[in-house]
Formats: sequence, C-alpha cells, structure tokens
Amino acid sequence: MQARPERTLLAPGLEISRLVCGLWQVADIEKDGSTVDPEQGADALQAYVQAGFDTFDMADHYGSAEIITGHLLKRFTAGATKPRAFTKWCPEPGPMSRDVVRRGVEERLQRLQVDKVDLLQFHWWTFEHPAWLDALHEMQAMKEEGLIGALGLTNFDAAHLGLALADGIEIASNQVSFSLIDRRAAGDLSALCKRTGVKLLAYGTLCGGFLSEKWLGQLEPALIPDWSRSKYKRFIDTAGGWEPYQAILRAASDVAKKHGVSLSNVASRWVLEHEAVAATIIGARLGESEHRDDNLNVFRFALDAEDHAALDAAFAQTKPIPGDCGDEYRKPPFLTASGDLSHHLDAIPSVYKAEAVPGRPGRWRVSSGSIWEPIAGYSRSVRVGNRVFVSGTTATHGTNRCVAPGDPGAQATYILDKIGASLSPLGAKMDDVVRTRVYLRDASKWEPVSRAHGRVFGEVLPANTLIEAGNLIGDYEVEIELEAVIDGAE
Repeated sequence: MQARPERTLLAPGLEISRLVCGLWQVADIEKDGSTVDPEQGADALQAYVQAGFDTFDMADHYGSAEIITGHLLKRFTAGATKPRAFTKWCPEPGPMSRDVVRRGVEERLQRLQVDKVDLLQFHWWTFEHPAWLDALHEMQAMKEEGLIGALGLTNFDAAHLGLALADGIEIASNQVSFSLIDRRAAGDLSALCKRTGVKLLAYGTLCGGFLSEKWLGQLEPALIPDWSRSKYKRFIDTAGGWEPYQAILRAASDVAKKHGVSLSNVASRWVLEHEAVAATIIGARLGESEHRDDNLNVFRFALDAEDHAALDAAFAQTKPIPGDCGDEYRKPPFLTASGDLSHHLDAIPSVYKAEAVPGRPGRWRVSSGSIWEPIAGYSRSVRVGNRVFVSGTTATHGTNRCVAPGDPGAQATYILDKIGASLSPLGAKMDDVVRTRVYLRDASKWEPVSRAHGRVFGEVLPANTLIEAGNLIGDYEVEIELEAVIDGAE
C-alpha cells in the first residue's frame, strides 16, 4: 500500500493531513501579471490529493490560489470526501463593521466556490488598532451560521491569542513560523496551546530551503536574490550568523544519517513532534512533485533522546530570535521578505486623533471614545511640552464593553495596546514611557498582569508601582496609568 501522510483532527469534523500544501508560490508564479489557468492548476493539485496530500493552505493575496482550489473542489461530487481548503483574510487595519467583515469572508467563499470555508485564518497588522476583536467576533458569528467551519489566526503571539480566547472567540489554530532556527513557538505559545487545545500550523520549517543538505558546508552567499530565501537568511543572521547555522546543519545531518532520512526530514520531524503542532506547511509548486515521497519519510522515524541532545547542543550556539511569534511583522527586527515594514506600519492610520487644547498653546489631548471620558471630564492622554500623561485605562472596547471579563492578564494586554494607541497621535511611543502605575482588584493575580507589563517594557524598564486597589468598576480586573517623556522634544 502506498504511504500517505499522517492525519490529525484540527477541530471537530475537520480532519487534515499533517503535511499541508502551501500555495504561496502561486503568487510568485503570477508576479509578472500572468494568471495560471485554473483547470491546469487544479490538475496539479489533484495529483497531490491522489498521493494523500489533500489539505491546502492559501490566502487572499496568494494570486489566484483560491480560484484554482475552487476549481479543484467543484470536481468532487456531493457526499464525496473533498480536499480541505484553508485560506486567510488579511485586511488592512480600519473599522471592522459587520459589512466589512462579511464582504471579506464572502469573497473567500466565492473564490473557493464553497458554502463554508473549512478553516478561515485571520491576520492583523497592529494590535494598537483594536478593531481586530470586532472582526473576530463577526467571524465567530459567521462560524455559528455555518459559513466558517473553524476559525484560525496567523502570526499571533501568545498574549493576543490568549486575549482572543479570553474574549470568547473559539480559535482552532494559529499559523506561525517554527523551525530549527526559529524556535519561538516552542515557548509561551506552545504552553498556551497545551492549556487551551489550540493547535499550531507551522510554516518556514525548512527556512526557505536553508535546512537541507544543499547548504551543508557551503560558504555564506554574498547575495540572496530570491525574496523567500532572503527572508529566512535574516532569521539565520539574527540567530547568530552562518557558523551557528552550520552547526545546526551538521547536527541535523548526523541525525539524518543515523535514521537513513534527509536533513530536511529531520528539520520537519523536530517541529512535528511538538505537542502543540498539528501540521507543517510545505510548498507545493504547480506541475512539480516537490519531493512528495521524501516528505513522507518524516513519518517513518522518531527522534530519540540522543538526537534531541545533539540538536540542543547546536541550539546552544545560537541566539534566540527576539520576541514572540508574529513580532517580525510588527516591530524591529523586521524578519520579512522586504526586511523593513516601517513604511507599511507608519502608513496605517491611528485609531485615535490628537486635538489642540483651546486656549492652551502647545497642549494636545486624545480621547478614546469611552463613555466615561465626557461624563467625568477627562482625556485618555494629554501632552504638555515633551511630557505625555495617560489616564488610568481599563480594558474598555468601544464605548463601554469590558474585554476578557475575569482575565487580568488578557485585560492588561488589551490596556497596554490601547495606551500605545493613545500615545502615537501625540508623537510618543512605548519606548518613551518613564513611569507606570498598575491598580489590581486582587493582588494575588499580580503575575499575569506583571508578565503582560514585562512583555511591553522588558527593555524600557520604566519606574513602576503595583497596588491592590480593591473593587474596580464593573468587570475590570486591572487599571493602568503612565507617563512618558519624549527625548529631544520641547
């Protein structure tokens, strides 16, 4: 019997291959403006299905990948087991009204020619714009209507995955970078997945091809012309450079020889053996076999303690990739194909706007739209000269909705995003913060709040005070205020 990929249950009723075919290369094929014939593309995908690779991952910006997959899916008659189609919706940050979200999801349905998307994954560029929660709540409603089978995220860190879950969103998966080079997902994110049952879909497991025998013992290239490889070369550089990377290749090569498999098989197997990982995503080139038989070798062996010890020794020669999963899209160092997303992030409009204080030259203020601000007569933040003062801030979404009731850590994450958004229109950022004050309903819950604070201010290290304040209004567990000083400003 022909070998086929292992399978796993990602969500109720959603059984998938543990090797998912990623269709990002369709966009690369079509970058010159040409379009792949959808029937010929579907023929290529059907060859993968016949070999057991029946789960496909794509996105709204992967060229015509959704259309090609739609042509594949309509070949399967009612009652037949259809291939699984995952796609992503990656909107620009802005108001996420019911109509905006539904148009985005309905476009996915139309392009795939289906009544329900098996797994719809959501990406958001900046958490300082809080409309991502509005989008997810509307997508949750569409899931309950049967238009979405399961909800996923892409490039979310542990803190914001936790916040989405605490706010009542049913998340099945989170698609993130995970490899022998980029091991961030093995930390806080995997720990959260273990507690909640969310599964990881791992991409970049072969580092754009750098985790293969082809690069073992090779000199460092002076130029990487391929956009995908240039991205993963940045990961290698950030992890310590060419020699520590070569140490990982040597260790993986020794393990591969021991088991009679390829170095790439070892790289994939190491990721697949993590409890939180449901599947890895492998590139599928239309019309090419893309080493399907070799990929199946990942299910023919297991790493033992000796293998892990050898790999761990190589890891010890590297530097951890900074931050958490997804940070490469939102803050320096931007480990992306372009190498710097500052221009993109700077172009995203701030959710709040600054206004001059009448009759007070040089004084500016920001309102967040909370119902309490006009009632009590205060601003969310005020700038005087080079100093910015931010009022006590709770996890209030919109005018008066408490986010993540009962979860102080999730509320602190939301609050700090909201504060960051209130600083931006005044020309300040979180790096400018010099003083924070944290007020807790229950001091015994200090740790998740302090960890949220530490994720934001771990390098800034402002002065800080934490106080048990007793009962806060409503379902709020924590309130935070702070002060910032903008260096070089008057």
